[in-house]
Amino acid sequence: MENDKEKDHNHSNFFGHKSELYFAISCGIFLLIGFLIERLTNFSGWIALTSYIIAYFFGGYFITIEASKKIIKGGFDIDFLMIAAAAGAAYIGSWVEGALLLFLFSLGHALEHYAMNKAKKSIEALNELSPKTAHIKKNGKLIKVTIDDLKIDDIIVVQPHTKIAADGVVISGRSSVNQAPITGESIPVDKTPIASTTNLPEFNTIDNNHVVYTGTINGDNVLEILVLKLSKDSTVSRLIKMVKDVETQKSPTQQLTKKFEKWYVPIVILVVFLLCFAHVILDESFETSLYRAITVLVAASPCALAISTPSAVLSGVARAAQKGILIKGGKALEDMGEITTIAFDKTGTLTEGKPKLTHVIPLNDFDEIAFVKLVLNVESLSNHPLAKAISKDIRTQYSIESQNKASHVNAIQGKGIRATYLNEEVFIGNVKLMVDAGIKVDKTVISKMKSLLENGHTVMLVAFKNEVIGLISVMDIPRKTAVDTLIQLKKIGIKRMIMLTGDHQNVGDAIAKQIGLTDVKGNLLPEDKVSEIKKLIEQNKKVAMVGDGVNDAPAMALSTVSVAMGAAGSDVALETADVALMSDKIEKLPYAIALSRKSKQIIKQNILISLGVVIVLVPVTILGLTNIGLAVAFHEGSTIVVVVNALRLLRYDMS
Repeated sequence: MENDKEKDHNHSNFFGHKSELYFAISCGIFLLIGFLIERLTNFSGWIALTSYIIAYFFGGYFITIEASKKIIKGGFDIDFLMIAAAAGAAYIGSWVEGALLLFLFSLGHALEHYAMNKAKKSIEALNELSPKTAHIKKNGKLIKVTIDDLKIDDIIVVQPHTKIAADGVVISGRSSVNQAPITGESIPVDKTPIASTTNLPEFNTIDNNHVVYTGTINGDNVLEILVLKLSKDSTVSRLIKMVKDVETQKSPTQQLTKKFEKWYVPIVILVVFLLCFAHVILDESFETSLYRAITVLVAASPCALAISTPSAVLSGVARAAQKGILIKGGKALEDMGEITTIAFDKTGTLTEGKPKLTHVIPLNDFDEIAFVKLVLNVESLSNHPLAKAISKDIRTQYSIESQNKASHVNAIQGKGIRATYLNEEVFIGNVKLMVDAGIKVDKTVISKMKSLLENGHTVMLVAFKNEVIGLISVMDIPRKTAVDTLIQLKKIGIKRMIMLTGDHQNVGDAIAKQIGLTDVKGNLLPEDKVSEIKKLIEQNKKVAMVGDGVNDAPAMALSTVSVAMGAAGSDVALETADVALMSDKIEKLPYAIALSRKSKQIIKQNILISLGVVIVLVPVTILGLTNIGLAVAFHEGSTIVVVVNALRLLRYDMS
């Protein structure tokens, strides 16, 4: 029962995509009518037979088409076995059993495609969110165009409560945007205009507050958006393509079952053929041998086994996509379910990825407000990333603005900055800057600095009028959700979590202490991270690496499963990672792992059910201990059970 694109195409052309289900139901209806006529009325036998023949038509229509295609190509699959069994049942006069076989098998077939289509549609529904047209702003006028005609650097105008037609950056207007279809975020994200569109950085490095994605939904206000990606390159287009590719990436279990079927089906055909001639050596009639052979044919067909894994894999992948998690194929899904060790990058993964002002410490009774005003006036004139972070956080934390009282700012490489404030010299930087300027740094200040440095902070001294008047420190602080995420990971069975960082060991240790990690490796270059992953694989067999998909690419490529953070809009992360968390939210990681484990569990259950039925039924039917009706009921019943079991994943939530 293979799920290929050609088969899906054929099934969708006859009376719509539910045609196979309609045919299966029709088969069941005519089977029931024939059975009731035969058992409860005195009508002529040909009336019931006619009903069974019609049931055969509806039940065998699609199966015969698929079987004939495979036979033309020189292959025999499960569809052929079912048609042969039904024909054999008709030949020996067991029309009820043959029709029941075709009904249950075609129903299992239909349910399989229903499961596959439902899984695909839950993902491809993203495409439905994308508008077909957009309004371009040109020469002060709005021109309506199709999204395929949009060009990079076009400016589109998005009205309130309408869909955004392109990946781009907001240049005018403020609004809340519903990003759930792409990132899985349940709360709309506030979007604001970017300060300048000159020399824009890479799309995936632009602040999320300015970026919008195709298919997301605008809130209450008008937005003007600069188009940065063509329709075919948009995040949603790449997502849909990757999910479609999932079918071609067989999981380890799928590969195993395909190999099993390849040699198993010919063996079944051979055994059934030989059983037809059992009357030659056994004291029984040809009809009895043929009946047994047909019963064995029904019992031995591995229908449930064929669909047990693909239905579960696609359901798992679809459910993950609904939650803003892209799992690229069955292998990634199964491997993720076996992970017990996770290596994390620090910056942007366990931390915010941006320096934050952590300490403001005035000395010698210097007034705190006067101190932060001095720092703000000086730092706001610098383009250094730390200076920008300090200025931003002082404005936010103290609700003050720069008064433009500083001047003559001069950056001193590797030391800090020098400036003039209220006609006096100001120095902000390290100890060497102070010593070079002839400013004394006493033991008390050194002690305070040492304490902060040991806890992973970057510390700067502030000197005014030839005297150190205070300290400020910045740090890339842990994500607010990091602690709870690690607790959840431990609860679901992750035994070892290690941080791999290029930062100083002290910085790594400080972050690890705050969030609950016990294992940290600092001062690592990219090649060092690769070496650490190799060691972890040797010790723990299967290891996941969580990073940004760019700087950590070598280590992620080596890991068993690579997980990219904030992959929405990121070409590299989407293409290199096995699993991508579309929103920049590490708290989705426990769900991804739990879902993978549930999928793995359901795959195992399905294989046990399907193989168990075959293992029990085949010997029983060979020995003639059961009739074809019971064989049909148990065998095809197991097919329906495994499909329904797989569909449970579409509603999975962590308990």
